[in-house]
Amino acid sequence: MSILGNKTKASDSLAALGAAAPAAQRELGYADTLREILQQPATWQATAALLGEPSVRALLQAALTPRPAQVVLTGSGSSIYASECIAPDLQQALGVPVQAIAAGTLLTHWRSALPPGGGLLVSIARSGDSPESAGVVDQLLAHAPDWRHLAITCNADGKLATQYRNEPRYASLVLDERTNDRSLVMTSSFTNLVLAGSWLGGRADMGGVQRLAGCVQQVFERQSDALAAVAHGDFDQVVYLGSGGALGAAREAALKMLEMTAGRVRTMAETFLGLRHGPMSSLDEHTLVVAYLSPDPAVRAYEYDLLRELGRKRLGLARVLVGEGIADDVIGAQDVAVDLAGLQASDDALPLLADVAVGQVLAFFRCLALGGKPDAPAQGVLTRVVESFALHAAGSAQRGERNA
Repeated sequence: MSILGNKTKASDSLAALGAAAPAAQRELGYADTLREILQQPATWQATAALLGEPSVRALLQAALTPRPAQVVLTGSGSSIYASECIAPDLQQALGVPVQAIAAGTLLTHWRSALPPGGGLLVSIARSGDSPESAGVVDQLLAHAPDWRHLAITCNADGKLATQYRNEPRYASLVLDERTNDRSLVMTSSFTNLVLAGSWLGGRADMGGVQRLAGCVQQVFERQSDALAAVAHGDFDQVVYLGSGGALGAAREAALKMLEMTAGRVRTMAETFLGLRHGPMSSLDEHTLVVAYLSPDPAVRAYEYDLLRELGRKRLGLARVLVGEGIADDVIGAQDVAVDLAGLQASDDALPLLADVAVGQVLAFFRCLALGGKPDAPAQGVLTRVVESFALHAAGSAQRGERNA
């Protein structure tokens, strides 16, 4: 293994980094992040098992009974991107309008942002201690009586899991403690929250989750070296592309790269079709393109057209293409194709977890390549728990609580 001092090389695989002594991992600042990235296949299966338990099935069924006229998914930071991943598939499964609205927007503009009428508000959160998240629940419990609430969180001790236990319009689901990531950046918490939220639609199954887990484990073991080599390349911008719910995955992957490099790598997330409307002009010889390909053949046809256009115009340094059964003619000589072999996805939900995991690995290696520490890449700027701030209501301020 070539871990020397405070530096790593492109030849340092995930396995080699994970095999380093705990003291070395702590010194290099990646112990928590790497563990939490690598535990995802196992925790996905644990989350699926939890969601299959009779008591949890009953809880979720109660949240959807009577069937809500509409569903709003909310969260802050990564959690709103998780909500964007969940919303399209959940809407198709439930047959009612589903949209993602940031908790900050609901806190400041709930009267205009919250759809008219009643429904179900699903709060997505790692810690459940967000000033925005708790503030939104408090506000809507007091002023929007036609809305019921469900929280999905990774922290059994957080406010979303403990503060509203006696509220009849409120229920909470707490995931496996391992998903309550210790690292600053959300990794396994994000993907498990997406899995749990998508399960509300009743279309997920243990077999699909097991295929996903096996597929991503193979990516970790066999394709992470190629991602490490890309991460050591000469780029200062990454553009992430996704269609439908994969735009949420693209936004999350862009945030992971931005966070883990402390802003030294610029990022942008866009749809494949949206790239042509201006953002394509930013693709230069120092831009890496990460493309999350849809399992839907009709959607992928549009995505392939865009990738071929980028190839003809010679835009970008290289591309990372993620999907099952990627066509050979869209893979350039400098590109890396992460083939999700064996996933056999029948909908868009499960592939998003694989997309995000690939983005996490790429950002992790880029952070190390720049000499950063993935567990806490922006010392003094970001913290795992967002500092409290004043919540303003009716012209008065009350103190907010801390957030992850």
